[in-house]
Amino acid sequence: MQKILVVEDESVIRIALRRLLERNGYQISEAGSVPEAATKYDLNDFDLIISDLRLPGAPGTDLIKKAGDVPVLIMTSYASLRSAVDSMRMGAVDYIAKPFDHGDMVNAVERIIADHPATRVAQKRDREARATRSKGMTGIVGNCPAMLTLFDHIEKMAPTDSTVLVLGETGTGKELVARSVHEHSLRADNTMISVNCAAIPDTLIESELFGYEKGAFTGANASRMGLIEAADGGTLFLDEIGELPMEAQARLLRFIQEGEIRRIGSVHSRKVDVRLICATHRNLQSLAAEGLFRRDLFYRINVLRLSLPPLRERGKDILHLAERMLQNQAKRLNKNIVRLSPRAIQAITTYQWPGNVRELEHAIERAVILSDSEEIDNEALGIDLELVNINRLRGQGVTTPATRSTHGITNDPPEDLSLEDYFQRFVLEHQDSMSETELAQKLGVSRKCLWERRQRFDIPRSKGNARKRSKITVAASK
Repeated sequence: MQKILVVEDESVIRIALRRLLERNGYQISEAGSVPEAATKYDLNDFDLIISDLRLPGAPGTDLIKKAGDVPVLIMTSYASLRSAVDSMRMGAVDYIAKPFDHGDMVNAVERIIADHPATRVAQKRDREARATRSKGMTGIVGNCPAMLTLFDHIEKMAPTDSTVLVLGETGTGKELVARSVHEHSLRADNTMISVNCAAIPDTLIESELFGYEKGAFTGANASRMGLIEAADGGTLFLDEIGELPMEAQARLLRFIQEGEIRRIGSVHSRKVDVRLICATHRNLQSLAAEGLFRRDLFYRINVLRLSLPPLRERGKDILHLAERMLQNQAKRLNKNIVRLSPRAIQAITTYQWPGNVRELEHAIERAVILSDSEEIDNEALGIDLELVNINRLRGQGVTTPATRSTHGITNDPPEDLSLEDYFQRFVLEHQDSMSETELAQKLGVSRKCLWERRQRFDIPRSKGNARKRSKITVAASK
């Protein structure tokens, strides 16, 4: 029997919902607030959580991050575009407006549980395995599929001596990945030396890497060991290897091929035992095609590859990272800041983070320093929610009330458009250019829900939409 937790502060609604779901064969538990639900139950024991949005103490959306993989259905009598859509952005599996039709509620519950068929035991086992694997990676936090794949590859690659190429945008944590490879390798007890190739001037990079003998050039008053030689027996991490000058690339190639280096000004070569890890945010294959990176060097370092996803593609990891950073920064700065506000959560999960993890970390640090309360708001993070939402919808090709001026409509948008008003205006403005499926996708509802709301608001399907549908039908019949 599937287990459902109902979180609702109004006892009349809570009891009615419990009776409705029990009549349909579900096992129901109840709570009147988010804190009560989190302390009274293990949320991972449920197949579904149904929660009111507006609850005393904390909003129902707080259960989304607490519930992990358990789906959360949000109920709201405050049927506004902002509250409903924001719930979905925060990770709610769906929302339903109160007062709800009993049939709609039962159908929604059946659909959601059918779409999340994993058993609670399997979910718990999977979560424990993920947590164990993530915990073993130095400083790396993540449970999204891309990060779990990354952890798996690190475990397999680390024990070897093969060269590793770490790929990822700036700020994604490539050095952390390199350090995890080193610390899981047989060289973990030896030195790992990190070199940022972009931070060393072209005229100095060779002497830094390979060292030099006394008198090799003006100013060489004593012999000096290079960084490659210093990493003997351990690991050398070359960050931003795509910025390495061509002359240094030729010397590096010989080191990789022969396992030896020659200091500048010396006639003798020295054998070194170094495991090489390289990283770049650039496309080395394209650089090689343009003659800006040696092809033979690319083939030598492109042995094992680890790809880091950008922060914007890591789903719930973003919020987990932000909360961990908040705890660390609050402790470091001795500030009594314990949580992120709902608007801060929305901002963090909808902003694109072009600077990735590094940008998020700096935003959290800035917010902790500037905030005087126990709660971080989006303004302290320096994120304009309205601008973020407008840009996101523009990217999807959606004309929103706040962006109509860019489409030739200069009406001032209302401050908070209700969900019903938004639905009617959106359908009327876009039904001539979109199919029913496209309309439903943009509104975040099913086609059945779209049809039902058309009936409720008496919005007939346009002739243009009907013609489009008939053309598709005729084309399919041919």
